[in-house]
Amino acid sequence: MKTLRILACLLLLFNGTGALFGGWSFIQDPTGSDLQIPTTYLEHSPFKDFLIPGIVLFTVNGVLSMVTLVWTLMQWKHYGWLIMLQGAMLVGWIIIQMIMLREINLYHFIFGSIGIILLWIGWTLKVKNEK
Repeated sequence: MKTLRILACLLLLFNGTGALFGGWSFIQDPTGSDLQIPTTYLEHSPFKDFLIPGIVLFTVNGVLSMVTLVWTLMQWKHYGWLIMLQGAMLVGWIIIQMIMLREINLYHFIFGSIGIILLWIGWTLKVKNEK
């Protein structure tokens, strides 16, 4: 149990840190040039620039990951549910991103896998804590 909780914390920290950085970069520079990502990636999406995706990335994957990380470290009630929620949000983000960008790359596999692992860890911890 402790090993799974530590793994979840590491994955949440990795995802949250990257999402806070990336989201903040898009908020500060919606053109994406700071991250060397052209707005042409957005041509099949409803967005003209990266401001709204940056805000969503920052809050949903950044802030929520960090809240879940703290909740899990403190072992507060229902932390398994929050880990599952974050995993689902991450998988959803990746699926929507692949659809909107009409592209699949290595990062999608990495972060999609992290989301699936978080779903599994959250479920396992939830079931074990109910016993």
